[in-house]
Amino acid sequence: MTDVFSIEKRSWVMSHVRGRETSPEIKVRSLTHRLGYRFRLHRKNLPGKPDLVFPFRKKVIFVHGCFWHGHDCPRGKRTPKTNTGYWIDKIRKNIARDAKSQSELQSLGWNVLVIWECEIKNLDKIACKINEYLSDRCEINRVAGVFLPPLSHAVSSTS
Repeated sequence: MTDVFSIEKRSWVMSHVRGRETSPEIKVRSLTHRLGYRFRLHRKNLPGKPDLVFPFRKKVIFVHGCFWHGHDCPRGKRTPKTNTGYWIDKIRKNIARDAKSQSELQSLGWNVLVIWECEIKNLDKIACKINEYLSDRCEINRVAGVFLPPLSHAVSSTS
């Protein structure tokens, strides 16, 4: 099957693919913010420039596109019909770079969570995953479709 775009149009489309501010990343950022967590974005002083950085927790979150980072889901397993060698090599290098960045972060004492684009379809599950990762528990209070941070536990006094 040939490409639906001309060579010039395909080149233009590919030149506008972003590495930051992607739709999956924005969804995860918005959800994390609604959960009550505050974070920094794309810290250049950390290996791999993680998408979300929680400095006081020493935790980071990467939001990976399934195709671009070689996930094992159906979308990530797709191989382009044209210039196949180039794309296979590029994705292989992306996977190696991701592994290196994650290893370097862990050696610096950071914890790493990767959220895949295909996982974002289930926001309840992602909210629980983020909450577990950042607070070591999963307590989601859902009110009118808005995720809220866990309520602080009341301290019971024994007399």
